[in-house]
Amino acid sequence: MRRTTDPFTVEVIRNALTAIAEEMTLVIMRSARSPLLREAGDLSSALTDAKGGLIAQGRDIPAHLGIMGSTVTEFLKRVPAERLQPGDVWFLNLPEVGGNHLPDVKAIRPVFAEGRLQAFAVSLAHWADIGGARPGSYVPDARDAWQEGLRISPLRLFTIDGPDREKLDLVVANVRGGTEREGDILAQMASTRAAEARLHELFARYSAATVQDAITNLHDQSEAEMRAAIRALPDGVYEGEDFLDHDGIGTQPIAVRARITISGDEALFDFTATDDSALGPLNATPFTTAASVFYAMKAIAGPDIQPNAGCARPLKILTRPGSLLNPGWDKPVVGGNHETSQRVVDAIFKAMEKAVPERLSAGGSTTSGLLLFSGVDPRTNRWTTLYEVHGGGEGARAERDGGPVVRAHMSNVMNTPAEMIEAFYPIRIDRQELRRGSGGEGQHRGGDGQIRCYHILAPEMAMTSMVERYLIPPFGLQGGQPGKTFRIRLRRAGGETTEVGGKTHVRLDKDDCVIIETSGGGGYGVAPTTAT
Repeated sequence: MRRTTDPFTVEVIRNALTAIAEEMTLVIMRSARSPLLREAGDLSSALTDAKGGLIAQGRDIPAHLGIMGSTVTEFLKRVPAERLQPGDVWFLNLPEVGGNHLPDVKAIRPVFAEGRLQAFAVSLAHWADIGGARPGSYVPDARDAWQEGLRISPLRLFTIDGPDREKLDLVVANVRGGTEREGDILAQMASTRAAEARLHELFARYSAATVQDAITNLHDQSEAEMRAAIRALPDGVYEGEDFLDHDGIGTQPIAVRARITISGDEALFDFTATDDSALGPLNATPFTTAASVFYAMKAIAGPDIQPNAGCARPLKILTRPGSLLNPGWDKPVVGGNHETSQRVVDAIFKAMEKAVPERLSAGGSTTSGLLLFSGVDPRTNRWTTLYEVHGGGEGARAERDGGPVVRAHMSNVMNTPAEMIEAFYPIRIDRQELRRGSGGEGQHRGGDGQIRCYHILAPEMAMTSMVERYLIPPFGLQGGQPGKTFRIRLRRAGGETTEVGGKTHVRLDKDDCVIIETSGGGGYGVAPTTAT
């Protein structure tokens, strides 16, 4: 029989668990080596129960958080719980083990109390390089998974005795910037150790049985609240589609198609009509697809519901093996994590426009807007990689204009300040400003994008772009106009200027400048006419 913990204690434990996940994020941002983690915060933290069910998360990145529970669940299929010991920290990045793409490496620490496995602390960090064919591990023309970098099956890098030096050396020897990567690995380990200490305090104060009973109650509460939120939506079948510009190899747009059935207190998301898997690196794992659905339903139906495994119980997701959203494990996926996941959300939003347009935003800059600069810094003679994402205009809503230069939907990464770029990389920021007028017209206007200019100071660097909304603009809703698309130009030191493209790799020389103009958001509603 289930124990009944009083609701006041359940609420205290709920907040304590959330605080632990948020402290994990603070620990890694204050101890990591790479600016990508310290400044941009391309990381996420979560706690799961002993079976992998999500129980708490930081205020981090939706694309990460939706897959962290599935990572533990799949991890336990390969590493049974009886093999785990106090002090273990396992690292992995395989997409087939509940993952999304290779640069997002997860550190998993089992937490024991009262002689039993009670929970897992999970730290996900985007490594600025995970090896592979190109610096920064983004290969726009990749045709298989092995071109994208080092594939880490579950690997115990730390035990109660400390780091396993043999295994750690193997990992850092196969990535660029090994010293920086090792520092990030230690930061991830430290964040999970902080979570373990806080969980031990919680178990000591309330007992493990009380905490587990509270977790069960929290899952049930979230399920009940999600079911009530779905019941508040009109029953029916809703269809929507959105398109990738292309996959980096071909030139044709690729469709994500959503068919949503709302029936009582359950929702079915059918993506089986989505196009076949891509040749290039825009495929998305089923776990990424599930994360997108989880985010979209939280945003549309229940933004105030505690995010945990209970939320997902009323949601059913169908994908087709061999499709863009369920490719074979040999397929490249690096861009699918933050590009195709966004197309899933936009397809859901387009479908739900017929049901609840007042709850939706028009299309925004739903892309990483990634520029990745790599090379040897002449000041230190060390390898350096700047992984920089770029926000654009938010889509307008029924009650307001869209905000300028934000990260919409599945991403929540901050920009790296110009001062930090100039301090840590052989790059100068010559220009940063709003891209005025890039938002779409409407009763409410879409938000504006930005313009940023990178001036190369090293003798040689390489640059990779991974950008959507370069050809297909952010859409308007309810008669609003689309926002402007991305634009990336390369101005050579001699003055010649060329268009770069949204998914490409180019060599840069000293005094070259890369200029990115990010997309604006779509407008909402028909713009009022002006009397003459």
